[in-house]
Amino acid sequence: MSAITLRDIETLEQDEGASGLDEALALQRIINSGVGWSLQGSYGRSMMGAIKSGRCMLGENSARDYWGNYIPSRDEVKQGTHGSADYVVEQMGYEWFEAIEGA
Repeated sequence: MSAITLRDIETLEQDEGASGLDEALALQRIINSGVGWSLQGSYGRSMMGAIKSGRCMLGENSARDYWGNYIPSRDEVKQGTHGSADYVVEQMGYEWFEAIEGA
């Protein structure tokens, strides 16, 4: 499981010069940590937006959000659907997937 860093938070909240990939990497680390789902609502909305657009994928482990809702892992969703590795490749390309895979 990844750890959220202060730099990840700064990238999302203060770094107006951050690239789309920088933002996706920060979000992917927050998703992977599992902790992100219990943060303030704007983080959950940002994470879900990135997952639905294919910029990020679900974490390696399932999680629960602040309200107790179950968030599946990337391996629990059908390949090619939102949150899966295949969906990221389809939407953003293999190079993007490789960049965020290790986040």
